[in-house]
Amino acid sequence: MTRERPAPPRPNVHRKPPRSFGWLDARLLHDGWLLELQPEAVAVMALLAIAADERGASYYLRETMVATLALPRGKLDDCLERLLDLGLVAHRPWSPGRADGVWQLMPLPNRPRR
Repeated sequence: MTRERPAPPRPNVHRKPPRSFGWLDARLLHDGWLLELQPEAVAVMALLAIAADERGASYYLRETMVATLALPRGKLDDCLERLLDLGLVAHRPWSPGRADGVWQLMPLPNRPRR
């Protein structure tokens, strides 16, 4: 038996993505990805998603991310490294040896639902 979903507080309001928008895959929640990330890494991923273009690319400098999220630089670097290790983002530096560059949200790897 399927339960009917409760009505939202303002059922007449329907969100439509504006011309510029970011998105996060619901599988982050349903496939257990959020359990593997610290809250700060989730915030970093959300920022990258909000700032992303249609290819999932964001051009934010690390210092901009630090200022926007009020994270220490070392914590931001740890979060980005974790996202890279899990294959949730990709990074291409502006030039060899530079920390800043293009960040890209990647399609979520397939995994069994938890």
